[in-house]
Amino acid sequence: MPKASEVKKNAAIEHNGKVYLVKDINKLTPSGRAGASLYRMRLYEVSTGAKADESFKADEMINTAEFFRRKVMFSYVDGTEYVFMDSEDYTPFSLDKDTIAEELLFFTEETEGLQILIVDGKPVGIELPASVELVITETDPSIKGASASARTKPATLSTGLVVQVPEYIAAGEKVKINTAEQKFTSRA
Repeated sequence: MPKASEVKKNAAIEHNGKVYLVKDINKLTPSGRAGASLYRMRLYEVSTGAKADESFKADEMINTAEFFRRKVMFSYVDGTEYVFMDSEDYTPFSLDKDTIAEELLFFTEETEGLQILIVDGKPVGIELPASVELVITETDPSIKGASASARTKPATLSTGLVVQVPEYIAAGEKVKINTAEQKFTSRA
């Protein structure tokens, strides 16, 4: 059983007799010396998708639920369902658009390293790789010799994600994006 301070995003936990997926964690540190840090977690119930916000003390023990990760590739969209195919045995997994709304901006059919999270035999979420490669569809024209300055400009990627890129990057280029920080890291 890990402490609240050791729980990571996309972990499955058991709380109040229900299984939840941790979607977001905020660390709150009180200003007083004696105050213990609090971890505010946004949880989604696996069976119903109901949202819950809970706070835990840093040293509070949390039960983790048993879950599995499977390597998958994005296959196609069926209405509001996004269908992923298991990389080993080609089992299809469907996830609702609302469930993976935050992750949608980071993958295309070519994206490798996606993993699906399965709790009690049911797919509950998608885990992104540390970085993804996406093509820039729209940005201001590149400026030659701009590499000496650290100025940036907004760029729209093929998935609709908008990130800041250096001035020397042009539309049509493939770039690496850090999925945790949602930032440009380098050319692909």
